[in-house]
Amino acid sequence: MPLTLASTSFADGDYLARDHILSEAYGFGCAGGNTSPEMHWSGTPEGTKSFALTCYDPDAPTGSGFWHWLVVNLPPETTSLALGAGDPAAGTLPTGALQTRTDFGAPGYGGPCPPQGDHPHRYLFTLFAVKETALSVEVDTMPAVVGFMLNFNTIEKTSLMGLYKRG
Repeated sequence: MPLTLASTSFADGDYLARDHILSEAYGFGCAGGNTSPEMHWSGTPEGTKSFALTCYDPDAPTGSGFWHWLVVNLPPETTSLALGAGDPAAGTLPTGALQTRTDFGAPGYGGPCPPQGDHPHRYLFTLFAVKETALSVEVDTMPAVVGFMLNFNTIEKTSLMGLYKRG
């Protein structure tokens, strides 16, 4: 059975609801709830010692995309993350899990907020089955380094895509 990722918050290819959009507090001009969506998965491949979940916008006008969320070192028995788990103050992640720095400069979920009038952006929520119990990263590790570590330690991965466009 292949690794699969799903969400009760949105279906693959759907637009993300306002609750998941970046809040005004970030100063980018969006006024959403900045709540990370619920995520659940199945089909854990043999040899999985941990999971990682990321959210990445390949359409960001940066030349290198934009990392919105990175969670690593999720225990292998984990099969879901609750709605709002991306809030570092919530304390709902499993023991041992670590949220690392995003392109907003801090750990935790930062919702979509593409430039006003730009085309719909794709937000790729990717689940990685990892062959290491814990990646050698810290809370302040840059997203590109986390991606590098995942690239060399992934057994299998799967993605779910959400969309968002500002009017």
